[in-house]
Amino acid sequence: MQACGDSTLISERPQTQTNTAEKRAGRREWVGLALLALPTILLGMDLTLLHLALPALALDLRPTSAQTLWIVDSYGFMIAGLLITMGTLGDRIGRRKLLLVGAAAFGIASVMAAYSTSAAMLIAARAVLGVAGATLMPSTLALISNMFQHPHQRALAIGVWATMFALGMAAGPVVGGILLEHYWWGAGFLVALPIIAMLLVAGPFILPEYRAPQQGRLDLGSVALSLLALLPIVYGIKQFAKNGIEAGALWAIAGGSVFMILFIRRQRRLRSPLIDLDLFSNRAFSVALVVLLVGLIGVGGTMLLVTQYLQLVVGLSPFTAGLWMGPPALAMLAAGITAPLLARKIRPGNVIAGALGLSVVGYLLLTQLDNASRGIELVTASFALVYLGLGTIAALGTDLVVSAAPAEKAGSASAMSETVQELGLAVGIAMLGSLTTTIYRIKIADRIDIPMALDVRHAASDSLAGATSVAQALPAGLLEQAQTAFITGVHAAAATCALCVAILAGLAAITLRHIGISDSPTK
Repeated sequence: MQACGDSTLISERPQTQTNTAEKRAGRREWVGLALLALPTILLGMDLTLLHLALPALALDLRPTSAQTLWIVDSYGFMIAGLLITMGTLGDRIGRRKLLLVGAAAFGIASVMAAYSTSAAMLIAARAVLGVAGATLMPSTLALISNMFQHPHQRALAIGVWATMFALGMAAGPVVGGILLEHYWWGAGFLVALPIIAMLLVAGPFILPEYRAPQQGRLDLGSVALSLLALLPIVYGIKQFAKNGIEAGALWAIAGGSVFMILFIRRQRRLRSPLIDLDLFSNRAFSVALVVLLVGLIGVGGTMLLVTQYLQLVVGLSPFTAGLWMGPPALAMLAAGITAPLLARKIRPGNVIAGALGLSVVGYLLLTQLDNASRGIELVTASFALVYLGLGTIAALGTDLVVSAAPAEKAGSASAMSETVQELGLAVGIAMLGSLTTTIYRIKIADRIDIPMALDVRHAASDSLAGATSVAQALPAGLLEQAQTAFITGVHAAAATCALCVAILAGLAAITLRHIGISDSPTK
């Protein structure tokens, strides 16, 4: 395949490792990377931008509590459920084509969401945004693997891609806060329109097309099984995060696991499967997925706890809390760009292990949080170290996953990487959120043995957010005790993360030691 020399060319045969290593990207490819960074930032921003708008849209649309949950979750559910399908579909019909079609759908759904007149309409729009988002994520990453065939350049390009997504997530609360000060709640969705317009106008001329050769039809049975497996599992995990252990969540995860087994069995029988399970025989591919999964579990859970700490304990507004998370986001950006450069001189496994070691220090610093005002600086410093590890594993881990797959499977491999990260975030929120809530309820149980209204007692004993919502009705000193109980839970969650990430760092150093300084994983 010509490296973007002809923007309409479709490659008909995979290139050998030797040939790809000799090709270096030029100016056109780097301009293409800048273009692909735009929807990547947008997708990250869309995950977090809505949180600040919830109170305003609740006043306007008056959703029920169940509808409010679906307004937030429908987007993530559809992305998680369809990433694998869309990654494979892009391999078959063309990655640029899928990207542009998905971008157009994302723009239309954004307008629909911005001008929704009911909660049901907004839920539907968010679901369509999730479907469109599932086409964009693997397409951008797979196209990068086509445009940047030299291992060093590809690693750097993927590092930029990974940090742009994380930067979008960090920018969501800031952009949302600015827009809400001047416009209505739907304005945040319209941020997508100029970005989508640029992509649709420039994409056909700058981005190359790639369609995998000799691919069979998309197996609809596999698509159905993947949805029946992933959606219930993600739903069950999210229910754990919200309500703790309950029968409905357990049944959802159990049912999804059964369909996952059926899905895997079907893939083994197909000549053209949705996921090539042989990829898991590559050590770099499998270990990189584990690193991404466990790393994102830690970050996903602690990010939720830290934002709660800044707002419910320190008392910052959501907008100000978002600003304080800016320096850690810059640390992640720096790690995503410098880690691939370091991996040219130091073995990638050692770079990942070293960065995860810094994350361990960050988690240990979080165990020192208290009610004092210095908690803001401590949170910023500790989360900057955590984000250094995240930026590194997002860049090098994703590169290891994509590099381990042959060219015709890049879309599928990209989707696997992103699905694992989505699951990691959901599992982290569920596990660490449940751990913190459990400790909070145990600690606060002996301190609310004071006469008070039943609804106030229930709110205070449920969570710190509940206690804060009824703060004026609480006996003197009880809110501070609730904050202390919450901080104790944060300490336990951070200590758990420190232990798991330390083990993960050792795993990366040992199992990835066979990957040399200038090597790309063998395919």
